[in-house]
Amino acid sequence: MPFQVTDTIMSSDNSISAETLVDDVKGTKSMLLLDCRSQADYTRSHIKGAISIFLPSLMLRRLKAGKLNIGCIIQNNESKEKFSRLWKTQTIILYDEKADPALASPTSVIGLLYKKLKQDGAKTVFLQGGFRHFEENFPEFCESPESEAETDKEIMGLCNLKISEDSAYGTCDSESGDLDSPTGNVPVEVIPHLFLGNAKNSADLNVLKNFGITYILNVTPNVPNKFEEDSTFKYMKIPISDHLSQNLSRFFPEAISFIDEARGSDQGVLVHCLAGVSRSVTITVAYLMHKKRLTLNDAYDYVKTCKPNISPNFNFMGQLLEFQRSLGHRLKCSCGETKCTCSDISRLISGDSPSPADM
Repeated sequence: MPFQVTDTIMSSDNSISAETLVDDVKGTKSMLLLDCRSQADYTRSHIKGAISIFLPSLMLRRLKAGKLNIGCIIQNNESKEKFSRLWKTQTIILYDEKADPALASPTSVIGLLYKKLKQDGAKTVFLQGGFRHFEENFPEFCESPESEAETDKEIMGLCNLKISEDSAYGTCDSESGDLDSPTGNVPVEVIPHLFLGNAKNSADLNVLKNFGITYILNVTPNVPNKFEEDSTFKYMKIPISDHLSQNLSRFFPEAISFIDEARGSDQGVLVHCLAGVSRSVTITVAYLMHKKRLTLNDAYDYVKTCKPNISPNFNFMGQLLEFQRSLGHRLKCSCGETKCTCSDISRLISGDSPSPADM
């Protein structure tokens, strides 16, 4: 249910000083710190133990409409577990760069998070002076990853972790990322001949044969191409990890061509990563945006109707937004019809829409 966002400036009484925070940390008092700055700022430095909560515009709109659970937007599984365990009983402290975040706009990331948490009954306050003040006065209580390997562990770490976890509010939107869950046993057909799945699907010969899949697009650096020596199958590998530092968009043109080749030959193509919720979803959404002239919102929403547990990391969502900008006029169909239906969601299942010469 959407929560109301008003123009009323939030009271600065709902805040905690940096000094009080440090005293609480020294006293080992349990609390939740939510860092509302960009991922780049968080990676550079953040308060020890803080959880990164950064929302690109697409996710921000969903939160504003009340369609996003806060537990579901935490990418790191350990942080998600910590949030789920403590949010009802411990004070939640929000901070960003602003000197007085309590006076932030109600429609800003920190403003929306505050209202959502308060609505859900959480005890929520702001950090007086913001991060900059805290870092200047208490640098010993701040930390930054010392290596890319540590960053991998801190921010993402999908390998060997279950992605399906319940949020503190009930079931998370990305519910079934676990490779062993029933919904992960078979790939999902997004549009004719285009299948979205996980690593387990790519190694199941019966599944591949049953779905007529002979093309496999592997979006991982370490999952092997199981049947590469079998001439029945054609592979493309994109060696990208599910990490906020990765540039997946540079592979979009090649991936789109590979999918087109398969579908143009009436062959099934499986796009998979490890769990089938982030990297493979990003490629699939990019393909629909390019081929079907869909906006990012429409393509994402459609894929989610096919596979409800999708959860691309925020960096990939940002790359899709840039991809949308690069498509520009191509999002408007050139079929010449007054009432064009080429990109209607309802037509995606039935087959390809008319393709202009430039596609």
